[in-house]
Amino acid sequence: MKINEIICGDCLDVMKDIPDKSIDLVLTDPPYGVGFGYDTFYDNQTGLKKLLCVAMPEILRVGKIVLITCGNGNQHLYPKPDWTLAWVITAGAGQNKWGFTCWQPILAYGNDPYRANNMGARPDIIISNEKSKKYGHPCTKPINVWKKILLRGSVREQDIILDPFLGSGTTAVACKMLKRDYIGIDISEEYCQIARDRLNATEKPLF
Repeated sequence: MKINEIICGDCLDVMKDIPDKSIDLVLTDPPYGVGFGYDTFYDNQTGLKKLLCVAMPEILRVGKIVLITCGNGNQHLYPKPDWTLAWVITAGAGQNKWGFTCWQPILAYGNDPYRANNMGARPDIIISNEKSKKYGHPCTKPINVWKKILLRGSVREQDIILDPFLGSGTTAVACKMLKRDYIGIDISEEYCQIARDRLNATEKPLF
């Protein structure tokens, strides 16, 4: 199991070699099934269904805790989560059939690490209007929001964090900033290079 590396390849091929429950947190932002054109994957609903059918069993096998931002509208395609957290965007982020989209679901699988470690309860919402930089990717997540989500699922430095749909590398960058180990996987060599460049430009904290 390679730690602190970005792996270009099919996440299914990589995850099959990862032992059961050896990942402290799987934190990822898969395709949404809404027609985004990624480098090597056309994100329609049919493709998403096929992807989740094979990817989710492996994700749930390797991860002790799993947090997934799934987009709003296709939650029903996923296995039933243990809870659904919310990223609340009070300023709104686009529109839907019922108005402005002011929240994004975060599907949570596994036990809340704060309660499991007798560290008390935490809110199940994260409020932020931060906008993301694109970095040559159509769906990059804001780094400070992603750090908050990561810290919601990881309570220890040096936890191992897996992102099987790494994209532009936001999870790996957040791990470097928060002293977590990471495994980042993406099938696109272009996105992997973007992620490596972002990592190289990110300073590791001194303490």
